[in-house]
Amino acid sequence: MSANMVRDAERVWTALDGFQIEVPSWGFANTGTRFGKFLQSGAATTIDEKFADAAQVNALTGASPTVALHVLWDLPKGVADVPAVQALEKKFGVKSGSINPNLFQDAEYKYGSIANPNPEIRAIALDHLLDSVEIGKQLGSKDVSLWIADGSNYPGTQSIRNRIGWMEEVLGATHAALAPDQRMLVEYKPFEPAFYHTDIADWGMALELSRHAGPKAKVLVDTGHHYQGTNIEQIVAWLLHLGALGGFHFNDRKYADDDLTLGSIDPYQVFRIFHEILSAGKDEQAGIAFMIDQSHNLKGKVEAMIQSVVTAQELYAKAALVDRVTLAELQQQCRLVEAEECFRSAFWQDVRPIVRDWREARGLPADPLKALAESGYVQRISEERGSKNARSVSSYA
Repeated sequence: MSANMVRDAERVWTALDGFQIEVPSWGFANTGTRFGKFLQSGAATTIDEKFADAAQVNALTGASPTVALHVLWDLPKGVADVPAVQALEKKFGVKSGSINPNLFQDAEYKYGSIANPNPEIRAIALDHLLDSVEIGKQLGSKDVSLWIADGSNYPGTQSIRNRIGWMEEVLGATHAALAPDQRMLVEYKPFEPAFYHTDIADWGMALELSRHAGPKAKVLVDTGHHYQGTNIEQIVAWLLHLGALGGFHFNDRKYADDDLTLGSIDPYQVFRIFHEILSAGKDEQAGIAFMIDQSHNLKGKVEAMIQSVVTAQELYAKAALVDRVTLAELQQQCRLVEAEECFRSAFWQDVRPIVRDWREARGLPADPLKALAESGYVQRISEERGSKNARSVSSYA
């Protein structure tokens, strides 16, 4: 093995040893589109089954020791469900990750949740947020992840400025309830379900709301929540510069918030994002939470999740191979072609052999998808869950 190959292997192994990406409980459940839900015989129908599937992903990839929980879907009784979740953690060997409140599903939120003109409904939303914070405290979860679907569909129907003030008030109260080691991650989205104005429509709005709430509030970047052609890595660079980057929801998109598997449309974009992060200082990188947020409507649930985790590992490995010293010199000298080729050469390198070696050295299967197929796990859960999934279910996940 040449010196360059040894160097590349060392870089990749070091990067992968420190890389973890959280899987979402709802990614294992039956989902669909606004037109209907598509049932799969092997989809998880209970939180027990979601933990089982998440544990399978972690066992095969070695990269996903936590599972994001959705309060309404996974803990419908709120704090009272915490002991049951703690039992599942012990049973399956994966921990609870980010806690995700639901401020978009209940009928009360027809005109908004934390930005609703009705103070009684804002109080309901705040109570749910405070319950979510308490759930996180009891489960030892670091992050409470907020996606606010509030907005309006028609010009003149809502006071945009009033709604800013109402959001500041509720988010400030939520921040005040956080434990010293907890964070509040504020997500943004330009449109859907609101189509005229969304109350937290871009990273600037999320940043200002986070700043107003307090130092434990950070911005969450969802790679599907941007207009076509948005330079997401530039947003990442700015948030790193400002010390405001809390984490990611990774998925891919062709048109809008498509929730496709990571890297299926534009793997180069994910590589560019990882490059910006790996170019930052160790302290800046330390607090970034990598999470998957996808709806596997057509692909098998567990297979798609493993595919996404593996893709994330490979793209992170590619980003680790960028020769940043040489690249910085070429950038400084404005040697454009050489700089771009230095950058792209890492992306085009086939890291799969190095990643396979890393997996085997860590006691993991060299090919996680193949190992899943050979294990019979998907066939078994499809048989066990098939009759339940044949019946229509009312909740989204």
